[in-house]
Amino acid sequence: MPNEPLIREATKIAHQAADAAARIHRGYAGGPLNIDTKSSDIDLVTEVDRLSEAAIREIIGRAFPDHAILGEEEGQGTRGNEGAAARWIVDPLDGTVNYAHGFPFYSVSIALEIDGQVVLGIVHDSAHDGRYLAVRGEGASYNGAPIAVSGAARVGDALLATGFPYRREWVARSLTHFNRVVPEARAVRRPGSAALDLCMVAHGRCDGFWEFALNAWDVAAGLLILEEAGGQASNGRGERYSFGDDLLIATNGHVHNELQALLALDHA
Repeated sequence: MPNEPLIREATKIAHQAADAAARIHRGYAGGPLNIDTKSSDIDLVTEVDRLSEAAIREIIGRAFPDHAILGEEEGQGTRGNEGAAARWIVDPLDGTVNYAHGFPFYSVSIALEIDGQVVLGIVHDSAHDGRYLAVRGEGASYNGAPIAVSGAARVGDALLATGFPYRREWVARSLTHFNRVVPEARAVRRPGSAALDLCMVAHGRCDGFWEFALNAWDVAAGLLILEEAGGQASNGRGERYSFGDDLLIATNGHVHNELQALLALDHA
């Protein structure tokens, strides 16, 4: 593996950063929160988001001062190394609305990208102390045990997940797709953390996931975990998904073409 010593050290540091963020999540859970809004009145940010990102940045920055860090709350930050070959992509609390309401489905997501390719991903399910890990070419695991996608072969046999964007201009489009898929699938869930949704597909706990208007920090780690578990991801045009594409479709691979056909009708 290229840069193997770097990736080994980065994996250790990513575990430390995820531990720190998860401790913050647990420490503030159920207590009063200072809640603000960002892009809309349903796009929440709390002191826990900010504290978690600060802790992650401090741990990664101390270990790798020459690496860039892209985080949901601080963007590229102010370290002056945005053009670095190595970039960390961080969501310190994915599922903030869930967290603020005490709904136990939220996570910390940490990925390392080298020369434009994500090589390491960790998603920690803070509410259940479960950790998903993938290193490119080495498979995916949950709490140290290997995981793989499900064998469901038809959308009619599939449990699917989706999410609705915070940007209200995407809601009507999302509802159109939701209404299109629900009659065809066994069931559809809307849990509220894209990072964990991708891991649920990787773990075989659901069979597919789709959502509009996701950011790199929402999906960077989860996509690698999905891929290493044998899954597949594309955009609305059937091409390999890239950060910034308007639609992500992620599945166990077996139901991918069928779900793609249902969701891609307005991408022709």
